[in-house]
Amino acid sequence: MFDPVCPSPLVPFRIGDKWATLILRCLEGGPRRFSELKVPLRGITSKSLTQSLRGLERDGFVVREEYEGPERRVEYALTPLGRGLLGPLDAACEWTREHWDELIDAQEAGLEAGR
Repeated sequence: MFDPVCPSPLVPFRIGDKWATLILRCLEGGPRRFSELKVPLRGITSKSLTQSLRGLERDGFVVREEYEGPERRVEYALTPLGRGLLGPLDAACEWTREHWDELIDAQEAGLEAGR
């Protein structure tokens, strides 16, 4: 999913924004700090990551936890609602893999028609 040639951008529906489903996948294994999310999401800007995390938090998919102490830190984790979205995301990714060629052809035809 994090490979630049991954079919995830071809999924015909969106949850949140461009990065939201990738962020959900990053949090699948447990809570992560902001800097830990940037590693697999190569290419995302800090501003885009912040906006996506805020949107996911607002929509109830992600929770932001602040930890006080000598080393203050913030972690992001999936909520039960966010975790419940992983199964449908798996199904959407599988459907996209099955229809990869058709989706590419449709996009190319759309680009040509728009010229």
